[in-house]
Amino acid sequence: MSIAPYWKPSEEVIKQSNIYKMMQKNAITNYDDFWQWSVDEKETFWKQTVAELGIQFYRKFETVLAIEQGVETPRWLHNARLNIVDSCFQNQEDAIVIRFQKEGEVLQEITQKKLENLVNSIANGLMESGLEVGDKIGIDLPMTVEAVAIYLAGIKAGMPVVTIADSFTTNEIAVRLEITKPKIVFTQDVLQRAGKSLPLYEKVVAAKAESIVVIAVSNDAISLRNQDSYWNEFISSNTQFTSVKQDPDTCITVLFSSGTTGAPKAIPWTHSTPIKSASDGFYHQDIHQNDVVCWPTNLGWMMGPWLVFATLINKGCMALYYGAPMGDEFGAFIQESSTNMLGVIPSFVKYWKQSKCMEKYDWAAIKCFSSTGEVSNPTEMEYLMDLAGNKPVIEYCGGTEIGGGYVTSTVVQDNFPSTFSSQALGGSFVLLDEDHKEAATGEMYLIPPILGMSNSLLNRNHYEVYFKDTPTHKNQVLRRHGDQLTKLENGYFVASGRVDDAMNLGGIKVSSLQIESVVNKLGFIKESAAVAISPKGGGPSKLVVFYAENSAEFSKENRLDMVKKSIKNQLNPLFKVTDLIKITSLPRTASNKVMRRSLRDSYQ
Repeated sequence: MSIAPYWKPSEEVIKQSNIYKMMQKNAITNYDDFWQWSVDEKETFWKQTVAELGIQFYRKFETVLAIEQGVETPRWLHNARLNIVDSCFQNQEDAIVIRFQKEGEVLQEITQKKLENLVNSIANGLMESGLEVGDKIGIDLPMTVEAVAIYLAGIKAGMPVVTIADSFTTNEIAVRLEITKPKIVFTQDVLQRAGKSLPLYEKVVAAKAESIVVIAVSNDAISLRNQDSYWNEFISSNTQFTSVKQDPDTCITVLFSSGTTGAPKAIPWTHSTPIKSASDGFYHQDIHQNDVVCWPTNLGWMMGPWLVFATLINKGCMALYYGAPMGDEFGAFIQESSTNMLGVIPSFVKYWKQSKCMEKYDWAAIKCFSSTGEVSNPTEMEYLMDLAGNKPVIEYCGGTEIGGGYVTSTVVQDNFPSTFSSQALGGSFVLLDEDHKEAATGEMYLIPPILGMSNSLLNRNHYEVYFKDTPTHKNQVLRRHGDQLTKLENGYFVASGRVDDAMNLGGIKVSSLQIESVVNKLGFIKESAAVAISPKGGGPSKLVVFYAENSAEFSKENRLDMVKKSIKNQLNPLFKVTDLIKITSLPRTASNKVMRRSLRDSYQ
């Protein structure tokens, strides 16, 4: 970390911030005191935040927080009735709420009224197709206007939305469909990337989706199954729809996150979860009315729904670029869309720095960046800050089961690249060593309750995953998360990766066991262990696979190529194997658990 901060907030930046506004409201002059107040006076903090965000209620909550059933299963906004989508349309009808650009085309805009009409037409289409409140629908699409509208329409109609990343293989799509069983899945005929057309409808068919609605983006005709239909046939001409009002704990979205077992965890988001996303966007990314927010992502990852809610509830404008965020056209899009907050994963920045492809563009409209998904490198983050004339990077780390971040930065504090300046407002955590003693470096345990955190899982026992056998701290119940952090002398934090068998690759959380289950199918491998290696200077993790040999056939180069292809075809092409290491046998504990940390340490 630099001895001096790379960016310091001016008095003007501080006084224009949303944090300062709420500090003034509560006569608090110091940010650290404000964070402590948000934890000590949690109910007051969330009551004020809900009001400031303008969350719309059909029936007002009786209490902000009810914990009669224990802090493990809190009930937020108790006895309220609402539909969170109503809170996404609070701007002026003619306000621009989406700026988007298809590859090779010009920038386009969508007003709030036009988006709302599209959402209502889709919601009516869902009802007219025979679906009922409570039926699930699926989305396997890139982040497009249609994807955003379908997502909001499903929630508005009371139909939980199952989100699946468009990069997933057929196997991974099938796993998610089997867990959730959506009645209809929305997809495209193909994915268009850099002049290439990649099949998408075919993958969803092969994954055995019950019924599919296809958005055609190619001029090439495809043959649909009898139970499937095209977008134009599905969408209703009726643009009036009244949202379905529900309990705050009703499921609105099913997202997936890999844990330490092979199958992904199916995590329900409820009507209260987006309030956490919007709160973080309001306080930490400092989103203001009509700010333009760009974060290249997908609805299959939590940052997709986060982007929708954090932007729209704060009356902002989403900037959606339909291609990869790597080349010149993306840089021009950021400039021409007048993006004010640009979200990244560190892998993007590493490429931008190496290629220098963004240096020709005017990004002066950017007020701050935000980085998540991977451990970042300070040198690369300083480079990113300079691309917009020295603007801060809001480091942001959380989880799908949190609905946002637990550790982050702010625009009212000094910015040291690749560090977090604060625990997220409204929540707290503690770092414990292997003896469960509070430590400067240790496993991060959340201190519940925190609005936005999950209370259930569709395919696991929620208590066993997050609370069973966790230590207590100062007589407080703790919730397991799996990240490791270090607290610095100045009170800031740095990320140190994971303590469990999960890893972040390209901003995607994946289980070691998922990687190993694919690799172990190769004939020359007896057993394997996948580990994430963090570079010494910081930055995105590298995937290294250790293996014990089953047979001596194939060269080292051929073996590495086979491993790469297996992971690409069966899991995700974004998971890149850096190295394949042959060892005599995998190191194991007395209980036969693979000692991945030992392998990681030996490699480093």
